[in-house]
Amino acid sequence: MNDRQTAFRVLNRIEKNKAYSNLALDAQLRQNRENTVSSAFVTALVYGVLERKITLDYILSAFLKQPIKKLRTEVLTALRLGVYQIKFMDKVPVSAAVNESVKLVKTNGCAYASGLVNSVLRKVADSAVLYPEKTDFLQYLSVRYSCPTALVQHYIDDYGAENAEGILMSSIGPVPTVLRVNTLKTNETDLKEALEAEGIASAIGQTEHTLVLTNSGAIEQCNAYRDGLFHVQDTASALCVQALDVHPGQTVIDVCAAPGGKTFTVAERMENQGKIFAFDLYPHRVSLIESGAVRLGISIIEAAAQDALKCIPSLQNRADRVLCDVPCSGLGTIRRKPEIRYKDMGFIDNLTLLQYNILVNASKYVKEGGVLVYSTCTLNRAENEAVCDRFLQENADFHKLEAYQTLLPHKDGTDGFFFARLGRKVQ
Repeated sequence: MNDRQTAFRVLNRIEKNKAYSNLALDAQLRQNRENTVSSAFVTALVYGVLERKITLDYILSAFLKQPIKKLRTEVLTALRLGVYQIKFMDKVPVSAAVNESVKLVKTNGCAYASGLVNSVLRKVADSAVLYPEKTDFLQYLSVRYSCPTALVQHYIDDYGAENAEGILMSSIGPVPTVLRVNTLKTNETDLKEALEAEGIASAIGQTEHTLVLTNSGAIEQCNAYRDGLFHVQDTASALCVQALDVHPGQTVIDVCAAPGGKTFTVAERMENQGKIFAFDLYPHRVSLIESGAVRLGISIIEAAAQDALKCIPSLQNRADRVLCDVPCSGLGTIRRKPEIRYKDMGFIDNLTLLQYNILVNASKYVKEGGVLVYSTCTLNRAENEAVCDRFLQENADFHKLEAYQTLLPHKDGTDGFFFARLGRKVQ
């Protein structure tokens, strides 16, 4: 199976079954590891088509006589792949993009559409992309950055038009992979050299003990990963843990810990001295924390399945630090998870109450003088500032330690992220 056929199968599965892109892609690459020439090319095709789907359909609509919705999924997928390669991949010859897309419909039960695919893609290649006029700014942003108008309007309402365009602009294209150096085993310089010995280039990151990869590939297959010299963690998450301000010997509770990235960073900052209770609702996700801790050589984490809405009485008022990284809409991570942008915005409505209740429950663990950090990987004031404001209004024994922090991709070079440092007063 060649690269385009592999990408075609993944995109079809996502389109038909609403599969998660990362899971569908990983499964297909594993299945075809020996036959797939370039996993990097397949990944670029899958994520490129997903993140630009609205743009691709807008381009196609100008050359189709029937509505997009009337096309068979297989035909539409082949067309999207063709348009993406023609308009957004500089190194792919037009002839290859067209001919390979025609082959896709022929070999996947849609030979009847080969003439259509050939004709439409050749017309696309010969024409410039004409985006909507900026006078209709909402429609322009929607098409230019492939984002539904409801989400575009949300970003404008919460962060203003200029930031909205910056957020959307940052959601298109490759995303850097950031590694958190395991300071229990190594340092930035030595890890950088170890990676280079395996053909992996990196640069010093913008926060302490981080490296940014400049060519990654299958990073989890390298010896440095297996030896526990690092874990993958975006800069935003590293800054969140930094705000927790942990010290060796403290007791820390992470109420929504899986898969464990922030927990691991906490342990490393504590020099593996003290105690960390890492909870998650699902046992199979707890096992990710446990296996990760073993790989990294961390011994102070006690991971367990625990509902974040229920408090463990024996741990009440015991923690020096509590991290409350709640389930959220993920609107700050659309550059990594492109399918999030296409969700109905109504799914957010049920989240804010859940987030508030988790925060209230997490606060019960904090001792007097302790610190509680609330965080999300979303850009949505209702899930961020509003939840914290309500908590402070209804819990007089807590106060804001510093201004809320919102990280914006186009300004901070990170995922979109929010965290708040809240302190429990000493009575």
